Amino acid sequence: MTYFDVASSAPLHPVARQALVAALEEGWADPARLYREGRRARLLVDAARESAAEVVGCRPDELSFTSSGTQAVQLGVLGALAGRRRVGRRLVVSAVEHSSVLHAGEAHEAAGGTVALVGVDRMGRVSPEAFAGALTADTALACLQSANHEVGTVQPVAAVAEECRKAGVPLLVDAAQSLGRLDVPPGWSLLTASAHKWGGPPGVGLLAVRKRVRFAPVWPGDERERGRVPGFENVPAVVAAAASLRAVRAEAARLAELAELVDVIRARVPELVPDVQVVGDPVRRLPHLVTFSCLYVDGEALLSELDRAGFAVSSGSSCTSSTLTPSHVLRAMGVLSEGNVRVSLPLGTTRADVDRFLAVLPEVVRGVRERLGVSGPAASRTEPSGIEGPGPADPQAPALVVDALGRRCPLPVIELARRIGEVPAGSAVAVLSDDEAARLDIPTWCEMRGQEYLGERPAHEFGADRGSAYLVRRVEPGS
Repeated sequence: MTYFDVASSAPLHPVARQALVAALEEGWADPARLYREGRRARLLVDAARESAAEVVGCRPDELSFTSSGTQAVQLGVLGALAGRRRVGRRLVVSAVEHSSVLHAGEAHEAAGGTVALVGVDRMGRVSPEAFAGALTADTALACLQSANHEVGTVQPVAAVAEECRKAGVPLLVDAAQSLGRLDVPPGWSLLTASAHKWGGPPGVGLLAVRKRVRFAPVWPGDERERGRVPGFENVPAVVAAAASLRAVRAEAARLAELAELVDVIRARVPELVPDVQVVGDPVRRLPHLVTFSCLYVDGEALLSELDRAGFAVSSGSSCTSSTLTPSHVLRAMGVLSEGNVRVSLPLGTTRADVDRFLAVLPEVVRGVRERLGVSGPAASRTEPSGIEGPGPADPQAPALVVDALGRRCPLPVIELARRIGEVPAGSAVAVLSDDEAARLDIPTWCEMRGQEYLGERPAHEFGADRGSAYLVRRVEPGS
């Protein structure tokens, strides 16, 4: 198996393994106790805190260890909001933040607060000017990830931090994907990260809170970790996390090798596989991560076939999710969600590994498409849709209504591709669908195939009792 999913969790770094084994022998006691074994455990925790704080760029007493990156984010968000409740109850976040930030925002809204989402461009990048426009007088906290976890786009954190400084608003930076790989951007007020993303053991997160930030713990009081994080410290895991963070940071020069391999993937995938959209910023990005989406492909089937071929990758496609809704990141970017593949390379990946992946991918995609009945960009099928549109007296009426109700990603787009050739150039097709992914994928299909997207209308106008109608005008004789 070739593991290409370090954005989810990196393999345990050899330094982390060594430190973990040693700390299991020396750091098993309660670091809050005064006897010898307790003092030894406390020394290990203090040394780990100093080591991690040096990489983060903060004082050791500003950094706390948590049980995960998610816990670090949610404690940071809710604690800062609670500490600044007199200022206001407005939280400003980018539309592509990790779900841990968005879930904390939902909890804040449920408690009577408000959340403002700042949109992104097609690359997944926020505009500092747009972010500044969302910072009102009652804003208690702003959140911006250092780099996106799904598409790798690096955010303009320093510029946004300066806008937050001018507005007097603290900025929480989720650095889970970048810490240890990229320099920590300046200007943050709170910073979070997760050890298993950089090769540390799972179950350790970092929460750094600058001294100037008003912060009120949201959980009942606890004497550990300055009252921010309750519970007994996992001393061996904390030691291993800090040791591996320093080791990974020292190896950062090797990331240039991964960046070159990612460039190869970004360039070769569209050449080898038809109807593919590579997403994310091609320049201002994480060095080890690339994401692309394939038309007419079931994401779950694609990942399963790649797994059988010996490659572990991940996806943001709605058809790999129990919710059947597209990734909020891809939706905010307005890019294709179906057949989505995220490749994130570990250190030590070779050109031979990448070449094997590129050799396997075209055949895997072709096989999945064939099983879905797509042998080309516009497979022919002419059976009636089953639902009639408005009569011909309506000059705005589509010439064809395609009933894709009850059919999940990528089938609505496949049906559109099959049927659009039945109408003459200049005529419209209405696709009826109750699949959330269609709202994103049909406009993107039009962009990729050179057709004109006319917009969305209520499905009941076409005789359906649910879903939406997506209207497409055929521009070219061939779709």
